[in-house]
Parts: sequence; structure tokens; C-alpha cells
Amino acid sequence: MDIATFKIEQKICEGCDKLLIGVDEAGRGPLAGPVSAGAVILKSPDFVINDEEIDLWDLVRDSKTLSEKQREKAYDFVVEKFHIGSGIANADTIDRMNILQATFLAMKKAINDVASSLHQSLAQTEADAIILIDGNQLIPNFSAEQYAVPQGDKKSKTIAAASIIAKVTRDHMMLEYDKKYPQYSFAKHKGYGTKVHMEALETHGPCPIHRKSFAPVKRSMR
Repeated sequence: MDIATFKIEQKICEGCDKLLIGVDEAGRGPLAGPVSAGAVILKSPDFVINDEEIDLWDLVRDSKTLSEKQREKAYDFVVEKFHIGSGIANADTIDRMNILQATFLAMKKAINDVASSLHQSLAQTEADAIILIDGNQLIPNFSAEQYAVPQGDKKSKTIAAASIIAKVTRDHMMLEYDKKYPQYSFAKHKGYGTKVHMEALETHGPCPIHRKSFAPVKRSMR
């Protein structure tokens, strides 16, 4: 299993005084619920991992490789070690913009959120920050220095930390939606197209948080 490191951060930030922000998303594929983005900035001025905390740092990796219990533990550790920001684009926004553009919007919101925690404006952040993004696409119409890192959550601690923020934030939202719409069992599948979810869609049709532009949901509306 790949364990992310700070090697990319050290290489990119060597000799620079810019903020380095890791960004990742969760929830592009589900049929229901928002797409969520996380943005993080390491609180420490260097990229050193304390040996006494190595077990916790090992949890700062691709959120998909962690159990729910591990993700919650990793989330608390990330909050301790990083400034964090979150961004959400809901199902209506996804339907209006398409999932890719809604993901970019959530990322911008997350970056603005973490910048606000440092009392910076988004414009300041665009001028003063380096953005590491999981995947192979940069955020459009965003002038900050950006680096797209394919499989970044497996390589970069900063991106991995952002992936944990995005995933746990979204999962918590889906647990709340499960209480509001219990017939869909959102707590079990978090909106992904499982057999249980598809059967519920067939029986009940879509609810307000379903992505009506997604083909399986669209078919259930006929």
C-alpha cells in the first residue's frame, strides 16, 4: 500500500515562502448528495514527521484505503496538524453546472475557506499560494500557481490530508440526509449506486438531493 510523503511538497517549496495548499474532492461519482472538497495548509513551517506520531501520520493517506473508524481518527489528527477548509456544491449545482465544473467550484470554496481561517482573501491566496491538486486537471479561471498530481492522495501528505477532510465532511452530511430520507439508506452507501440504492430509487423515485442529470436518476423519473 502506498503511503504518502512530503517529498513533493519539499521539492516544490524548496526556498520559497508561499503557502502550500493541498486540495482534493470526494463524491464525484454518487447519484445523490453533494460533491465535497477539502483544502489544507500544514501548520508547521517545515515538512518533518515526528517519529513519535508516525502511526498517526501513516493514517494520512488516500482516504479510500481507510476504514470509517480510521478516517475519523485521521480527520482529528489532520485538524490538529493542518489549517483546514471545506467546500460543497450541492446536487442542484451539479445538475446546473455538470459534475466537473461543480467540483472545481467546491475546490475554490474550500481554498477560500482555508484562506479565511488565516484571515486572507481569496485574491491574496491566488497571489501568495501554491496549490497541489489531486488528479490531472488544474482549477480553471484561477490564477494561483497550481500543480496537478495524478494519484496525489497516494503520493502527497498534503493532498491526502485534504482527501480525508473532503471524505469525512461529505460522509457526515450523508448521515444527516439519511435521517431526513431514511427510505434510501444513505448511511450505508453514501449516495453511490449500490443495489440497495437502485432498488430504493425504483420504488420511491428521486428525492431533493438526487442528481437528476445523472442517467440512473433520470431513468427513475420516467
